[in-house]
Amino acid sequence: MAYDRQTESGRGASVRSGGSASRTGRPSGRSTAPATLTIGDLAEEFGVTLRALRFYEAKGLLHPQRRGTTRLYTEDDRSRLATILRGKELGFTLREIAAMVDGDELAETGTGGALALSPAQVAEQITHLENQKAEIERALEALRGYGKTAASA
Repeated sequence: MAYDRQTESGRGASVRSGGSASRTGRPSGRSTAPATLTIGDLAEEFGVTLRALRFYEAKGLLHPQRRGTTRLYTEDDRSRLATILRGKELGFTLREIAAMVDGDELAETGTGGALALSPAQVAEQITHLENQKAEIERALEALRGYGKTAASA
């Protein structure tokens, strides 16, 4: 998946004014400050566009800090983005994802945020996806049938 987290060891360090820091904004020394990412770094890490991140911010799903005109994303933002992308992958609408995220229905896992879903939500989504699958299978069969008749003509 494009939004799986990359290991920090695979990233090069860069020098920024005020000392050296990794691309995640973490100082090379010990610090109690939260790690931050720029919009470009977060987009690259999760395989999404800058426009998508700005869209999620406009919809109230992400809440980056600001330093002037620069958006800075924290670990919480990373978890929220992982949750948003997971919800999209599972076929939920942004409105449904927003309700889950804003309702503090995030369950923290070792690999990022996860959607905390009720059994009813899971059953409803399974039904929805099964219906979509059936529609896709019908469309594929129709196209295959059309392809056979077109090839024999």
